Amino acid sequence: MKHVLVLLLRAYRLLISPLYGQVCRYYPSCSAYALEAVQVHGSVRGSWLAVRRLARCHPWAAGGVDKVPPRRGSVVAEPAAPLSPDHDAVSCGAPTHHQGA
Repeated sequence: MKHVLVLLLRAYRLLISPLYGQVCRYYPSCSAYALEAVQVHGSVRGSWLAVRRLARCHPWAAGGVDKVPPRRGSVVAEPAAPLSPDHDAVSCGAPTHHQGA
């Protein structure tokens, strides 16, 4: 069933979606969201997530970035911590070049 939904969503994105242009208030577009949701979560949960997203996408929605949630039980990598102001090339093992001596 998952493969059938993926095929239908890809066909929609190829044939029908270009006729509407950029009308979605969210990023990624609703069809891209639905495709990713089905690929990540399977046909039942992915379809449920897509329906919920479509219900949120209306002219009065604020919009914005709305990514597909990660699969349950999967490990999500956290972004790297920013470097501290006193971080220098020596502490990360990079070679240093000293002038003079």
